[in-house]
Amino acid sequence: MVSIALTIAGSDSGGGAGIQADLKTFSALGVYGCSVVTAVTAQNTRDVTAVHLIPTEVITAQIQAVLSDFSVRSIKIGMLGSPELIHCVADALAGYDGPIVLDPVMIAKSGVALLQEAAIATLRDRLLPRATVLTPNIPEAARLLDQPEEYMACGLKRQARDLQALGPRAVLMKGGHGVGDFCTDWLVTDRGELALKADRIKTRNTHGTGCSLSSAIAAGLARGQSIETAVHAAHVWLHEAIRRADELQVGQGRGPVHHFHGVWV
Repeated sequence: MVSIALTIAGSDSGGGAGIQADLKTFSALGVYGCSVVTAVTAQNTRDVTAVHLIPTEVITAQIQAVLSDFSVRSIKIGMLGSPELIHCVADALAGYDGPIVLDPVMIAKSGVALLQEAAIATLRDRLLPRATVLTPNIPEAARLLDQPEEYMACGLKRQARDLQALGPRAVLMKGGHGVGDFCTDWLVTDRGELALKADRIKTRNTHGTGCSLSSAIAAGLARGQSIETAVHAAHVWLHEAIRRADELQVGQGRGPVHHFHGVWV
């Protein structure tokens, strides 16, 4: 029987991030994907030109429809947009006891805000305690904690511990916003700290990296992997997806990663 994962996130009309990236990732990693659309965005590789949040009653209905019929082994949560949507998702998932990967999407790579400022505290209070793995980048971690951005390893690990104290079982601090020849992500759990280091790839085609990484972790958890195994496998898979991204030549701006690098040869 195939493993099933659910993504709860916004739609990217350009196909590189959001729901589309999540479903591509699930498929690339051998997991059947279900979806709940929280927002519709008009975007391409250059810009986000419109955002429409889905009514909360429609989001609730989508979640109930999926969970009442499918044996969902893990859930990835991405763009939520507003305090009302966060409350809606948290309430609808009250009876779900499987692993949840929370990607605190706040700003698109084009710079457009995807989460209202008033929603940050709601996200912190309602969904961080539900998360099995929280996957913030450096700016997102700083905003969740209301602290300055950290770029040194000691600061990243300290902020990961601060975030873990808010409820997540594990925190993966993503180092993509850092500088230097290497990119290091830090996984912090009750069992310790794990550095995930990779060469920094010189490419502008990194649209959807955060969405794809979090959904790859959710795919691993859906297949019964431990947190450490799922995160490590997702890190390796995404690095190759970024390395192969230039082969796609999609769009005129910041293109997507190559989700199907293991399939398209």
